[in-house]
Amino acid sequence: MAGKVLLVEDEQRIREVIADYFQSDGWIIVEAEDGEQALEQFELHYPDLIILDIMMPHMDGLDVCRHIRKHSGVPIILLTAKSADSDKVLGFELGADDYVTKPFSPRVLLARANSLMKRVTENYEPQGHRISFGSVVLNTLTRRMELDGKPVELTPKEYELLLLLVRNKNRVIPRDTLLSRIWGIEFEGESRVVDSHIKKLRAKLGPESGHIRTVIGVGYQFEP
Repeated sequence: MAGKVLLVEDEQRIREVIADYFQSDGWIIVEAEDGEQALEQFELHYPDLIILDIMMPHMDGLDVCRHIRKHSGVPIILLTAKSADSDKVLGFELGADDYVTKPFSPRVLLARANSLMKRVTENYEPQGHRISFGSVVLNTLTRRMELDGKPVELTPKEYELLLLLVRNKNRVIPRDTLLSRIWGIEFEGESRVVDSHIKKLRAKLGPESGHIRTVIGVGYQFEP
């Protein structure tokens, strides 16, 4: 699934190579070479996907990600030379959807982008696409949530996490299962990514947050 991608990378040669691969696959490319330009282009172009380098001048990618997540749930793939799990965890806690470590194959990056966009738009259901609990309504066609009839912006990961819990009501789902199912990764002994997203979900659910129950030492459970 092609669309409009905002490519944020301070090294021109890397931008050119990535842009060539994505354009050949039908994507529309918008480029930025630093964090400040990235925010400007984001406001101008409303991209379908952001590929975001972490190490950049003026404003790094993590700050850009943090700012964008205050306003939008657009899918974000982080690019970085860092490979430590702690860096990945921080990126995911800020709301990133995927993570690619340099050096990487542009072909693999394109495949990851298409896979992410497929996950974001799949599971369309012509009937029964509204799931309700309390004053919350989830629409699986638009992947949006309403609380008391008002729209609430969820990031792709927050939406997928809530939907997984709701569709497995009354079942306790371990943290490592949530990591594997939602992020497609596993951090041994690391649960902050899941806990951070649950905390944000509860804040957005407001008075309905009590439906998500913490099972100490195990994971989480959705109770209707």
